[in-house]
Amino acid sequence: MARTKKSVANPHDERSAEYQRGMHEIRKQLGPMADSYIRNIKALAPEFAWVNVTFPFGELYTRDVIDLKTRELCTVAALTVQGFSLVELKLHVKAALRCGASRAEVTEIITQMIAYCGFPAATNALMTMKEAFDELDAETSKKPRKTLKKARRK
Repeated sequence: MARTKKSVANPHDERSAEYQRGMHEIRKQLGPMADSYIRNIKALAPEFAWVNVTFPFGELYTRDVIDLKTRELCTVAALTVQGFSLVELKLHVKAALRCGASRAEVTEIITQMIAYCGFPAATNALMTMKEAFDELDAETSKKPRKTLKKARRK
């Protein structure tokens, strides 16, 4: 007797409400780079990408107890203290700025973390923060500026 395969619903349906909620949030925080960020992770590990979208962004970041700026500053602090998550730190420095934090606030958060992680980890975080700032400045300088055309007189 041949076994028939039961069709199992895709547990990682990207059309699901939880995935869409996570993608909406990640786009809000990461801006134009959100889709490529997830696409790159998905190419390496689809399950990892799914969890990244649905858990922190779909569940944690959408809670309304604290605002996104505060959440991102907390994330910057946590990643600074870890000392080894520099790729993620750069991403979240940019997200903090997109969520309303100032460069001075991000710098102050990293500076305060010296007391909790030491100078080497805080220095690495500071250098990573500078890379994020430099990348944002470069992106801004590449954007075409709107100019007013002077009306021609006849």
